[in-house]
Amino acid sequence: MKKLKNIIFLITIFSMTLNSEVKILDRVAVIVDDGIIMESQITNAINTVIQQYKEENIQPPSDEIIKNEMIEKLIIDELQLQLADRAGIKISDAELNETFIRIAKNNQMELEEFINYINSQGEQYEDLREDIRRQMLIQRVQQGRVSSEVQITDKEFQSFLETDDSIKTLEPEILLGQILVVNKIDAEKIKTKIEEKQKFEDLAKEYSQGKSASNGGLLEWKKPSDMPTIFAEAIKNKDKNWISEPLESGAGYHIIKIIDKRGNLVKFEDQWNARHILMIPTTIRSNEATYQALEEVRKKILDGEDFETVANEFSEDPGSANSGGNLGWAGKGKYAKEFEETMIETEIGVISEIFETQFGYHFLEVLDKRNKDLTQDLIEDRAYNILFSRKYDEALENSLRTMRAEAFVEIKALD
Repeated sequence: MKKLKNIIFLITIFSMTLNSEVKILDRVAVIVDDGIIMESQITNAINTVIQQYKEENIQPPSDEIIKNEMIEKLIIDELQLQLADRAGIKISDAELNETFIRIAKNNQMELEEFINYINSQGEQYEDLREDIRRQMLIQRVQQGRVSSEVQITDKEFQSFLETDDSIKTLEPEILLGQILVVNKIDAEKIKTKIEEKQKFEDLAKEYSQGKSASNGGLLEWKKPSDMPTIFAEAIKNKDKNWISEPLESGAGYHIIKIIDKRGNLVKFEDQWNARHILMIPTTIRSNEATYQALEEVRKKILDGEDFETVANEFSEDPGSANSGGNLGWAGKGKYAKEFEETMIETEIGVISEIFETQFGYHFLEVLDKRNKDLTQDLIEDRAYNILFSRKYDEALENSLRTMRAEAFVEIKALD
């Protein structure tokens, strides 16, 4: 349950901590613009931090340092909560309930079990709900103030991809095949044979003069950063099964192939390129009439009329009609269940039967299928998130510092 205690601790120190008991002698400790911070809030925040240090067996800073840090944190939180109130930002009970269900699930608990555990630890569930509601309000204020200020240019992003050490750790390991020959003429002949669909591995065994020729040209698994520069540059942003043109080095001419990739961000996805025609029933045109109308449209295509032309004229899908019904490449999970099932079952170049989805009646044609290498896309997404997070944290710190400097704050001298 240590993870759960840490969650509760983080919620507490990042929110206005309220004592569940009514303290008769509680006093105003800080005035913050239009709000106040009570002495009990500071005391509770300090006690929570000290308890956490004890549980982690860490020597805490001095009482004075902890007190000052907690006061400043509560001041910043209060300013953000006031801003949320002025902006009319609300967290609904439904949204809060979903958050609690998610927290419980992350700790392998049902919601009722989670609530019982909170109460068994001396916490009050309703107090914790309000703490989390305030923290969600603060996060929403921060996102509203800071996210729009974070700008990442293409040049900056590319530089980050090429130079940041944290990105290099995301690189997949790549298994290359190599065919090495002495002269360019032989390399070009082999490349022609590859284009004629002869197997790369067989050609490597027959022609390659590299040490790996006997096993089909297979090299060792390596990250691009550990490969010769000529290979690393050639395979940059290339998919599995890509084959290079002849690459010249001091050893001769190399033809390389990406055999496979492995790593945490390596992902391959089956994708379909499909086009369709949709007709939608209306109050004027019944389901049966719509189906019959679409049958006539489908017959036009079966009789040889151009699919794109017919789609432009008859399809009622606002997203694809103007592009000849073309939906582009997509993997599983993007379309309605019935559409996806028909797309998967239909052979390339075949016009499907008419089928129904929640949107209306369709028929489709699959133009092509592929197994898409998504590795580079995932790496770039992760890299963008890392860079955005760094810039977001910097912008947030500056924003909070400015907010604190511009606020009216009076810290009372209490005995």
